[in-house]
Amino acid sequence: MTRVVVAGTAFGRIYLDAVAGDPEFTLAGILSRGGDGSRAVAARYGVPVFTSVDEVPGDVDAACVVVRSGALGGPGTELALSFLARGIPVLQEHPVHADEIAVCLRAARASGTAYAVHTLYPGLRPVRRFLAAAEVLRNRQRIEFIDAACNSQVAYPLLDVLGRAAGGLRPWEFGEAHGAPGQPFRTLHALLGGVPVTLRVQNQVHPDDADNHSFLLHRIAVGCEGGVLTLADTHGPVLWNPRLHAPRDATGRLVMSGPGTERLAVPSTVVLGEEPPGTYHEVFADLWPDAVATALRELRRAVADPAGRMRAGQWALGVSRTWSDLTARLGLPELVRPGEPEPIPLAELLTVEDVA
Repeated sequence: MTRVVVAGTAFGRIYLDAVAGDPEFTLAGILSRGGDGSRAVAARYGVPVFTSVDEVPGDVDAACVVVRSGALGGPGTELALSFLARGIPVLQEHPVHADEIAVCLRAARASGTAYAVHTLYPGLRPVRRFLAAAEVLRNRQRIEFIDAACNSQVAYPLLDVLGRAAGGLRPWEFGEAHGAPGQPFRTLHALLGGVPVTLRVQNQVHPDDADNHSFLLHRIAVGCEGGVLTLADTHGPVLWNPRLHAPRDATGRLVMSGPGTERLAVPSTVVLGEEPPGTYHEVFADLWPDAVATALRELRRAVADPAGRMRAGQWALGVSRTWSDLTARLGLPELVRPGEPEPIPLAELLTVEDVA
C-alpha cells in the first residue's frame, strides 16, 4: 500500500479523490495552510492536516504537490524541493518552468528518489487511446501534419500530447502568432518533432474566473497518407477518417463502385473504443482521478528505475521549454469578462431533422 500526502485542496481535490478511491493507495494526510476550508476537506476524508513538510510522517511514500509553482507565482516548487530533500517522491502539477524542473530533478537524484511533472491530460483514457492509435499510424506511415486547438490555460499539456503523438518534441519551432480584432483565437504554424503543426489558441482569460470560459480544452487531428485521426475533445471520442481515394476509369472519371473500389467499402468515420464520452460529473469523479492514479503508479515505478527517471525528466524539460517558446509567441492573454454561458438544450439538437 502506497501512502500519499496531497498538498493543496483546490484542484488538489481531484488528487484526493484519486488516492482515496484507489485500493493501491492510502491517503496519509493533507498539507495546507490550515484554513477552515482545508480542515473541512481533511475531516471529510478522515485524515490529518499538516501545515509544513516537516510535520509529514516519515512513512509517507509519495507527495502530490498541487499548489501553484513559481511559473504562476506560487510556492509549489519550494514544497516539492522540501519533500525531495526528505527522500519523498514528488508528483507536481503543471505548469512548471524548466529551471524549476531542473532543480527538482537534481534534488531527486541527490536523494535517490523520483520527481515528475504531471500534465494530467495525457493520462486520460480517451487521450491514451488517441496516442496509442497515433503510434499505429507512425509505425505504418509518416505523420504529414497535425492540426490542434486549445485554450491558453491548457497549452502546456497540449504540447505534451502533441509531442507524444508526433513521436518526439525535437526539433521544434514556432512561427509568429496571428490574430485579428474580435477573433478569440490566435493562429500560428510550428514544427514539433519535425512534423508540421497548425495551432489555434484561444489566448483569453477571465481574470477572476480563469478555470472557466474556454470554448474548448483540446482538439487534435493527426494526418498521414492513410487518413486522419482525431481527438474530438479532451474527453473523447477518438475518430478515424480513412482517406477518400477512388480510382479512375479509361475516360478519367472516378470509379465509385464495383471491382477495384474495395477501399471505399469502409465507414467514412469510425469511433475508436467502446467507452462513450461521459458527463462532466463523470469527468471530475472518474476520468481525471483515474489519470492521477495512473501517474502515481508511474511515479512509484520510477523510484526503482533511474534510467527511466532520466528519460522522463528530459521529456518534462522539453515540454516546459516548448511551452515557454509558445507563450512567448502568443504574448499575454487578452482579459475578458463574459457572463455565465447559456447552455444549448441537448433535446433541441437531438430532434433536428434534415431540411430538404
